[in-house]
Amino acid sequence: MRLSWKEKASYGLGAVGKDMVYMLSASYVLYYFQDVLGVSAVAMGMILLAARVFDAFNDPIMGVIVAKTNTKWGKFRPWLMIGTLTNAAILFLMFAAPPALDGAGMIAYAAITYILWGVTYTMMDIPYWSMIPAFTRTGREREGLTTLARSCAGVGSALVTIFTMMIVHAIGGNDERVGFRWYALIIAVLFVAFITITCLAIKEKSTVDMQSPSVGQMFKALVTNDQAMVIVIAIVLINTSIYVTSNLVIYFFKYDFGGTGWYNSYTLFNMFGGAIQILAMMVAYPMLRRKYTNIKIFYITLSSAIIGYVVLFAIAFINMSNVYILFIPAFFIFAANGVLQVLTTIFLANTVDYGELKNGRRDESVIFSMQTFVVKLASGIAAFVASLCLSINNLSKQDTTEAEQVIDFAKDVSQSAKLGLRMTMTILPVIGLFIAIAIFAKKFILTEEKVQEIAEQLHK
Repeated sequence: MRLSWKEKASYGLGAVGKDMVYMLSASYVLYYFQDVLGVSAVAMGMILLAARVFDAFNDPIMGVIVAKTNTKWGKFRPWLMIGTLTNAAILFLMFAAPPALDGAGMIAYAAITYILWGVTYTMMDIPYWSMIPAFTRTGREREGLTTLARSCAGVGSALVTIFTMMIVHAIGGNDERVGFRWYALIIAVLFVAFITITCLAIKEKSTVDMQSPSVGQMFKALVTNDQAMVIVIAIVLINTSIYVTSNLVIYFFKYDFGGTGWYNSYTLFNMFGGAIQILAMMVAYPMLRRKYTNIKIFYITLSSAIIGYVVLFAIAFINMSNVYILFIPAFFIFAANGVLQVLTTIFLANTVDYGELKNGRRDESVIFSMQTFVVKLASGIAAFVASLCLSINNLSKQDTTEAEQVIDFAKDVSQSAKLGLRMTMTILPVIGLFIAIAIFAKKFILTEEKVQEIAEQLHK
């Protein structure tokens, strides 16, 4: 039986809340602790990367736990609700650091809260995405639900990307510390409300019972599913490239683009980019899908992102007094990112069928635990690269002024520091995207014909 519109809408609403939380952490935790609270950029980079190494062990274990779960509420919903409640609480605590802490105490607080945030996010994220293969047939229905969920996730990400600094300054005035604390509380409450609607509206469909594997068998299943590993590597490279830019773009506006109202230009830029990203998911991808295979669309979108980065690098060396000129590279990069989020999830979902045919078992939770892990791994690597860039180029509010009022921070930043920032957020991503194209072209074999062939074999 096909999913109803109520179920689809409720599932999509959960994605909105889930990615609002993720984007707040992924894009602003480094800025909050490093630029607002004064924690060393290198220390923060090491914390964010170490948390992702920890996830290498935590995420697959969570996949095993989900696979073994069997309650009257189903396999996925109990963990989805538990993870949401705990993650929302940790999110608020992470952005509400006690004023009395400083130095080593603040570093310890950042490390503990961020690691706990990652653990609880995994607790919720794995069961959420594992529903896709379990709730849908192969082919168009799966693509439709994936597109809807990713589009809604893009809406959540875009809302946080667009409005964060505007709301933080509206709530806290010139005190960003206060603004972030109350803003995090708002996001946490919305997150809980949206996921609650998802859990109440969606009933899990009956599935064939499977023997629950051991942790060792799980890791073996992941290693032997070569197509899942190809997608995992591609996701790491693509997301790391994009996250490096997203981590540094706020510093670009604050210390390079400049101006006393830099956060207004930053908000306008993100508003345009967020709109393009959502339209790419909801409009551009379906239009491209009518003419091209998913693999061809993958190459088109990666090429679009590379073009955007090249244009951004070129524009950075001319007069940037007008933010609208930055909309040109933003169009190519944000559009590509929107479509790629849909594509990578579809590719990963298809590897579930491939793994079932090859290994004799259907491991949705394990495969999608890889998606959770690699996305967070990419954000950790990107944050570490961004922190090195900030440290090397000596970019932080504390280094430029002791004043609390809004000023033009860019005036005191050297041209060499600006050049280092520009190169890190453009040249490195281009290199990562080229490597992703090369690996995907050489190793990925799940064409649409192959996917259909696998589905027919499994049906027999």
